[in-house]
Amino acid sequence: MSKIHSTAIIHAGAQLHESVEVGAYSIVHAHVKIGAGTKIGEHCVIDGHTTIGENNVFYRFCSIGGIPQDKKYQNEQTYLEIGNNNTFREFVTVNTGTVQDVGVTRVGNDNWIMAYTHIAHDCQIGSHVIIANTVQLAGHVHIGDWAIIGGMSAAHQFIHIGAHSMTGGMSSIRQDIPPYVLGAGQPYHSAGINSEGLKRRGYTPEQISALREAYKIIYMRNLNREDALNEIQTLQSQTPEAKEALQLLVDFLESSGRGIARK
Repeated sequence: MSKIHSTAIIHAGAQLHESVEVGAYSIVHAHVKIGAGTKIGEHCVIDGHTTIGENNVFYRFCSIGGIPQDKKYQNEQTYLEIGNNNTFREFVTVNTGTVQDVGVTRVGNDNWIMAYTHIAHDCQIGSHVIIANTVQLAGHVHIGDWAIIGGMSAAHQFIHIGAHSMTGGMSSIRQDIPPYVLGAGQPYHSAGINSEGLKRRGYTPEQISALREAYKIIYMRNLNREDALNEIQTLQSQTPEAKEALQLLVDFLESSGRGIARK
């Protein structure tokens, strides 16, 4: 425990791997588990029934595992789970879940979460996500893998933001954003697909072309959801090399609860 600063407070019951570092004046509460290689900066509070994986970094003044900001919360035992290799910059707050949902807030692996971001109760954050400064996520927000959210954006509760999407700064997100879609605004409006990001992740020209066509089906043909789904499924049969990529869109559209954010 030599990597624990003398002014840090580690409550009895907390489980920290011997390699964990805890900075000055930080507090780790009793029901917290922290994996190997994780670093807790100065003046952080790690609270609640919180499990943190390996090689995470929490910069100074993070508040992790606090109770939900939900008036329905009645001190039920709920949880926060954080994976591996995540970075949480200054003043990030992440709350535990509620019994009205699955009871667990989750953050996956390899995420980059910048200063003053708030991740509310029951949010489900995938992996390889970038969340820029002062983004505010209301309760029950789901974010898919590789999504990027620009600074000072805010997402309404129960919003789903699809994998590989990219949202510009200062966006007001009130409805679901499908996978691959690029957009921004107050309110949010779509502007195409995140083709540059897809190229960087190894998507082929044929796959990107098929996703562009799917975008046109969703946004440019004035179709209802059922008809759009039928056309995308037809596109899948015509472009087998893009079938899996298009299936991500199909699954998202079928499960969307708040409707799709359009132009």
